[in-house]
Amino acid sequence: MLDQTKTPLLETLKTLANQPHAAFYAPGHKRGNGINLLLQNVLGLQVFKADLPELPELDNLFAPEGVIESAQQLAAAAFGAEQTRFLVNGSTGGIIASILATCGTGDKIILPRNVHQSVISGLILSGAIPLFLQPEYNPNWDLTYSITPQAVETALKQHSDIKAVLIVYPTYQGICGNIQKIAEITHQYNIPLLVDEAHGPHFYFHSDLPTAALTAGADLVVQSIHKVLGAMTQASMLHVRGNKIDRNRLNQALQMIQSSSPSYLLLASLDAARQQMATQGKELMTQTLNLAKKARLSLEKIPGISVLKLPEIKTDSFAALDPTRLSVNVSDLGLTGYQADEILHQKLGVTAELPNLKHLTFIISLGNTEADIQHLTNGFTELSTLSNSSTLSPQFPLPPVFSPILKISPREAFEAASEPRSIDSCVGCISAEIVCPYPPGIPIIMPGEQISALAINYLQKVLSVGATITGCSDSSLETLKICKL
Repeated sequence: MLDQTKTPLLETLKTLANQPHAAFYAPGHKRGNGINLLLQNVLGLQVFKADLPELPELDNLFAPEGVIESAQQLAAAAFGAEQTRFLVNGSTGGIIASILATCGTGDKIILPRNVHQSVISGLILSGAIPLFLQPEYNPNWDLTYSITPQAVETALKQHSDIKAVLIVYPTYQGICGNIQKIAEITHQYNIPLLVDEAHGPHFYFHSDLPTAALTAGADLVVQSIHKVLGAMTQASMLHVRGNKIDRNRLNQALQMIQSSSPSYLLLASLDAARQQMATQGKELMTQTLNLAKKARLSLEKIPGISVLKLPEIKTDSFAALDPTRLSVNVSDLGLTGYQADEILHQKLGVTAELPNLKHLTFIISLGNTEADIQHLTNGFTELSTLSNSSTLSPQFPLPPVFSPILKISPREAFEAASEPRSIDSCVGCISAEIVCPYPPGIPIIMPGEQISALAINYLQKVLSVGATITGCSDSSLETLKICKL
């Protein structure tokens, strides 16, 4: 049985960081000796002593046989996987690798339309053809839920050449669909289920949290350990179970899209985060759940706001809700989520994870405190009072859900000749670029799709109320790049 108290990678890095020797290898700062004092004064010297390359004792991320392999085996056991791979360029790299490992040029993959932009990158690199399913939409909250098992089954019946199914579980707001049914249906067709579980790495460690994707039957899961657990930003994991994933191909894909000079600071933080959850996970999640419950009860008493709840009658598109994820609707205060976010952040010292048109989402994790929850409550109490001011602008109306039409594959659009065109003359054209409000990085327009008036109208509205538009060459949205076909 593996000893989950051990941190083989972290322990070895610590030893080497404190071992004096003449360094004639990269990085150029040579264990901090050449680092700019301005940076050293912010971060300290010790972190640079540990900023080491692939020394023999530290193993090789792409052909692990030593401490990295030991750390990954421990992680697999801790998170309920058969095999785990550490990721040093976030879940983005894991998502792209999962598509490359299962789909080639012309292969079809089932996806929800509310995927992260990393999925679009995976489609471009692989040449795969997306079959988008529309998740259920709640206009009162401006929220998308999950795709349903029925929609997945219908698509599988209609297309005999599907290579994989990829779902988002949970969504940014913690909404979980019926993943067990989706896994059962997908496996009936002998197809792998890939899961973007970036926001759910904590699920495995407490029974009051939604079922973890691996437990529910997923074949490959990508988790952002840094988002809700104790790893450093950009540190993620990819987990595999079963025999539906070609692991050699997966390893090749990971090697293609990850740096050949991985940060051992990030890798060691994954080792430490795993040890923390394996040894204290239930206790830490109990504390986190208690904080979230306290926050929810306090916020529900404040006039003019509402907190997202699990529906009284669960559906396949909203079967569970992560209680540590708080989404607060501020539309009754006469505010957009962007306006509320600016007031909370700039004036009240409370910063949300994600503002949207009607709501803001807050992550409560093992790093939060009682003081944080009180500050959150005080901030919304003050915001509720400020909302009576006539200087606050009313929210913009939301557009109906639109169903974009894919005219050519994302890769074909990426490779096609393109030209910028005035935003007002783009309707009906094929987009050559990704356009998405950020965060959360979910594209409204993507390469290969026909540009609709609804999509442009929506983007212009969210831009006008404070969203940032990313992915496209002109973030002001005066022009868009279209394919010249």
